[in-house]
Amino acid sequence: MSRYAFIHTCVEPWPVRVVCGLLAVSSAGYNRWRQRPVPPVAAWQPAAQAAFTRHARRYGTRRLRAELRAEGYAVGRYALRTWLHRTSA
Repeated sequence: MSRYAFIHTCVEPWPVRVVCGLLAVSSAGYNRWRQRPVPPVAAWQPAAQAAFTRHARRYGTRRLRAELRAEGYAVGRYALRTWLHRTSA
């Protein structure tokens, strides 16, 4: 979880400035983060989630990439690695 996401969850009980000060983050940076558009979900991500779950969350990037390529998705190992880090956290 990023600092900004943590601040977003803690906004209800405490003011944004207080939480930003505790985490050494500027409130302007947090507000810019909130206004950023949500990135679209790549076409391969639902297929990767299904394959990852089907194999008991034990497949690494190389096996996932091979399986996704067999299904017709063009995805790189490093994109899969980033996706795995985000889903595992």
